[in-house]
Amino acid sequence: MVGQIAIPTGNVLPGQAVGTATARASNGMIAARLERLPMTQFQRNIFLIIATAWFFDSIDLGSLTFLLGSIKTEFGLTTAQAGLLSSMSFVGMFLGAGISGMLADRFGRKVVFQVSMIFWGLGSVWCAYAPDATTLGYARLLLGFGMGMEFPVALAIVSEFLPTANRGRYLAIMEGFWPLGFIAAGCLSYVLLSYFDWRAVFLAQAVPALFLFAIRFLVPESPRWLADRGRYEEADRVMGCIEAKVSERLNGRSLPEPQPLPEQARGERRFSFLELWSPGYASRTVMIWLTWFFALLGFYGLTTWLGALLQEAGYSVTKSVVYTILISLAGVPGFITSAILVERWGRKPTAVLMLLGSAVAAYLYGHSPSFEWLIAFGLMMQFFLFGMWSVLYAYTPELYPTRARATGAGCASAVGRVGSLIGPYIIGIILPSLGHGGVFALGAGSFVIAALSVAVLGIETKGQSLEAISR
Repeated sequence: MVGQIAIPTGNVLPGQAVGTATARASNGMIAARLERLPMTQFQRNIFLIIATAWFFDSIDLGSLTFLLGSIKTEFGLTTAQAGLLSSMSFVGMFLGAGISGMLADRFGRKVVFQVSMIFWGLGSVWCAYAPDATTLGYARLLLGFGMGMEFPVALAIVSEFLPTANRGRYLAIMEGFWPLGFIAAGCLSYVLLSYFDWRAVFLAQAVPALFLFAIRFLVPESPRWLADRGRYEEADRVMGCIEAKVSERLNGRSLPEPQPLPEQARGERRFSFLELWSPGYASRTVMIWLTWFFALLGFYGLTTWLGALLQEAGYSVTKSVVYTILISLAGVPGFITSAILVERWGRKPTAVLMLLGSAVAAYLYGHSPSFEWLIAFGLMMQFFLFGMWSVLYAYTPELYPTRARATGAGCASAVGRVGSLIGPYIIGIILPSLGHGGVFALGAGSFVIAALSVAVLGIETKGQSLEAISR
């Protein structure tokens, strides 16, 4: 089947022999061959595998929202100590995201993704058997490291396999697995806490790490990355297999001929982190770092404490879990709306809308006059928050070239994890003096700053191939 797929000779680079692997697998040609593929179940299966791993990650991270109150009680922690414990995950995520992006740009997307799942699986088991708060903090650090490793690599894989017409929508939908995972974490916590303690929840969350075998055997290495590294024969072989599988799902119909796309020069290659600060990319880096930092400072500063704040308001552990799950349900229409708008309006206006909406909703939530309004504004807040996540994950990997895509996404995520680290700890400190209103006003201000960063410095990437955006 692979041999039946014609590669037009008009797209061969000057000086290259027609029919050679180099001609068929230059970075521009590989991109063209990927872009011309119709969307079939083959690409959807790759997306579903990565999104499922994303879903399991969300369960691991979101569980602390539902377990923090119980952990705080068992170990006799102050609010500041509980906030510090919450922040340990984000220290690990900061390290994992920053390192894995550079590793993925150097050694490949697939291997780094698999290693990330091993780390967070081991971290979950360690959490389950932690004898004290200090040990639990170190376990959360390891768990966060694995989760941080996964984020930028998952974004790179999905963005590099899907054609332009589908890329933004599917990246936004993938983020939708995050609120689903958050809801699943709440359901899992609700069920297990009815019979066991919080340790059983962490132990159950270690099992999905076995999903790495699906990654190993069912997800190929990114041909865009292989071509960019000069591994032309391998890129051509992987690309041929992809073309054959897509053609098979089209009942053997001929594939469209690839249209030439810009080549990304390999002669100017530099260390991937320095690439983020080269001409044309520095302003993008400043913009996306500011956006991630303030968006995550607000998001995790608020959501990590949702369950604990409800408990402090007088609700039982199980009732606070139920109310938090209820509020999180609004995240589902939130990410669906974002997935639609990123392709209709564009990434930039959708990001501004979701961030400003999050700011307004967070402020109103913190100043709710009654329990009914608390739930209403909580639903509104989660709608915009998860819509915000969707557009950020769709937007970030599009800003950088293949040679630095995972590094760019990883460093933005790492900077965001600094905000994630600071947010819960700040909340633990200011809550006793400023109360719930001050906490949510702080979150609202963070979202406004993030929205301004996108509005002033952001570029629009809708409808453009990755190569056209980053030359």
